[in-house]
Amino acid sequence: MLTKAPKGTKDIIPSEVYKWQYVEKVFKDVCTSFGFEEVRTPVFEHTELFERGAGDTSDVVEKQMYTFNDKGGRSITLRPEGTSSAVRAFLENNLYAGTLPVKMFYEMSCFRYERPQAGRMRQFHQFGIEMFGAGGASADAEIISLAITFLSKLGLKGLDLNINSIGCPECRNEYNKKLKEYFSQYSDKLCPTCLSRLERNPLRILDCKSPECQEIGKDAPVILDHLCDDCKESFEKTKTMLSAMGIKYEIDTGIVRGLDYYNGIVFEIIAGDIGAKSTVCGGGRYDGLVSQLGGQPTPGIGFGLGIERLLLAMELAGIEIPKPKGIDIFIGTIGEEAKLKAQKLAYELRQKGIKADIDHLDRSVKAQMKYADKIGAEYTMIIGDTEIENNKANLKNMLDGTVKEIEIDKIGEEFI
Repeated sequence: MLTKAPKGTKDIIPSEVYKWQYVEKVFKDVCTSFGFEEVRTPVFEHTELFERGAGDTSDVVEKQMYTFNDKGGRSITLRPEGTSSAVRAFLENNLYAGTLPVKMFYEMSCFRYERPQAGRMRQFHQFGIEMFGAGGASADAEIISLAITFLSKLGLKGLDLNINSIGCPECRNEYNKKLKEYFSQYSDKLCPTCLSRLERNPLRILDCKSPECQEIGKDAPVILDHLCDDCKESFEKTKTMLSAMGIKYEIDTGIVRGLDYYNGIVFEIIAGDIGAKSTVCGGGRYDGLVSQLGGQPTPGIGFGLGIERLLLAMELAGIEIPKPKGIDIFIGTIGEEAKLKAQKLAYELRQKGIKADIDHLDRSVKAQMKYADKIGAEYTMIIGDTEIENNKANLKNMLDGTVKEIEIDKIGEEFI
């Protein structure tokens, strides 16, 4: 073999791609029912976008980004997440000047250099939702309810919604002082990364994956005890709206999310055990990100959902994704004239939206029928000189074995 796919990447081959197409369609249908429209952004951006957006103390920026200089000497990064790109598109295309809120969804490939594991790849695929211009609790509840609706429509049951609030910049500043004071007692035990975060952004220590840092963080001050009155009120309103919709939730004070732009409500949705982590969806509010990237202060909220992890969760839950219907008709041939006729018939059928296939390998009739069975053809028809001369052939139903004589030139009528 000349080469293999790079570590952490995977081909999505034809026998598997129907599963992706299925969840993509369900996601699009749910999003549009909530009034969201699709956005598509470039696969790479200027590195500064993610450094300013995701934050230079996040694991994504510090350890995981695929960054390089292009031929013009510009620092370019393959997108590690979708929100920063969505904000850039929101600003660059003046979407803020239109009707608010702006509600967008996307399906994209993202890139992070990390250890591949169950449902987590270096090139991964993600569904995302972003809403700009709505700062109230109803927007928080709508985003969460969209995620729950989507996962439920896929058949996932027993979904656990965990929520938390990490406050606004004002109450976060006071909380960070408490965290710094607490973690300073353990500075000799913190990992090197967390030690550097102690001064710059102690909140990030709570998101560390080091077992020792996680153990230290268990007794750290809780952000909910340090929220300002406005943040408390907003969080309570969101909980009330979730309850009104019958969406159950648990408070998890350990949720801070892995990107620096989050503020206010953050959430994760758990769907079964799929390895190192079982979170299939995570998101929250990022009211300061638009202004941080050069725009006017604009509230924002959204979520990201990894497709690989989603499909793995569905598989472990025993959810059968329906396979698409196969070929409508396979036209087998005997002789050169029949090949020409079959080519013409297949072309005409395809113009009418009928899925048709023919033999390209000069197989025997028996081998052609085996091929038709393998590709899931619903009907088969064999034509040769006699059939062409009489303009009649036998149309066989491959599901029940029944045979019907038809006029060859009127075959399209059989599928109307």
